[in-house]
Amino acid sequence: MSSTKPATKPSTQTRFLRRGISQIYWLRKINDPKRPTRTEITEEPNRFDLTKAVSDIEGWALTNEPIETPDMGSTFNSSIPGNDKADSSSLTFYEDRFSDAIEQQLPKGAQGYVVFLRKGDIPGSRSVDVFPVQVATRAATYSTGNEAAKFKVDFTITDVPSLDAPVPEAFHTLPAPVEDCDDDREHRHHGGEHVDVTVVSTTATATAATVHEDVED
Repeated sequence: MSSTKPATKPSTQTRFLRRGISQIYWLRKINDPKRPTRTEITEEPNRFDLTKAVSDIEGWALTNEPIETPDMGSTFNSSIPGNDKADSSSLTFYEDRFSDAIEQQLPKGAQGYVVFLRKGDIPGSRSVDVFPVQVATRAATYSTGNEAAKFKVDFTITDVPSLDAPVPEAFHTLPAPVEDCDDDREHRHHGGEHVDVTVVSTTATATAATVHEDVED
């Protein structure tokens, strides 16, 4: 007698649109592409945020060239994984009429890293893709159509991309102390009493300042 297990309900996905979520950065340097740091992806001039200027994206995927391995035992042509490769990739940007900030960051020959935070800046999420690149070409696109001016940057992938790296933890800062005193007068509370301490005089050789305490109930 065979028993049947109840069908498991598939988990619900939280699907999303990349626009407005994914982020694209140009980083000049990364110490370890498999684990970029919070400083590297946030501080200028190392990081330049490209996200809001990007119009179109092409490539940015690791592919494999399989090797066919047919044999006499079958008419089926089997295959095994071959060399990995990353095809040339590109980003198309809107052209700013008055600023050339992006063009200055991405001249022909520039080397660095194009970094994608696929799911946004969610610390701990393994969704960072790091592509070591060199700018191959950069050229304006021309059109007489009713569209915004753009330019295209072609990149060559110079080393093995790091995929699914973790988003680094965010900086944690302590709250600033409450500024409740000045140079002349300090207000303190001791067991419910309000104590006013006024500095009357100090000397360079004295080990303590002379003070008067006015205690208010």
